[in-house]
Amino acid sequence: MNRLSALVAERVRSRLRAEGVDPSVDPDAAWRITRSEVRRHDDLALARGDALIEDEAACMREVLASLSGFGALQPLLDDPEIEEIWLNGDGRVHVATGGAARQTGLLLEEAAVRDLVERMLQSTGRRVDISQPFVDASLPDVI
Repeated sequence: MNRLSALVAERVRSRLRAEGVDPSVDPDAAWRITRSEVRRHDDLALARGDALIEDEAACMREVLASLSGFGALQPLLDDPEIEEIWLNGDGRVHVATGGAARQTGLLLEEAAVRDLVERMLQSTGRRVDISQPFVDASLPDVI
């Protein structure tokens, strides 16, 4: 995700939380909020002389994909050879394939990990916080 899309995505996530909108339950509201934030970015950028989003439609698609899927982890989740995925506190992503563990080249920033964990745990009823800093959860299988 490019810098401007990531900036817009963070603003969209904040608004979704503040307004209590779940993009998987109300994709139309997520789309409206995303469109609003893309336009807001360009309005502010124009006033400040900052960089505009060149392709608003592409930016919206990228932001919405990061909200409804699992962002950078989605290709790993879609790979039928991968049996397990885990993240360490340093943002490194590891996978197990064929019973063997390996580190991927993927490195996630703290905010991305926090957002992914939050999204993944929504359907499990589990939580992770200071009092419970580790979590082991499985996502529902999708067939």
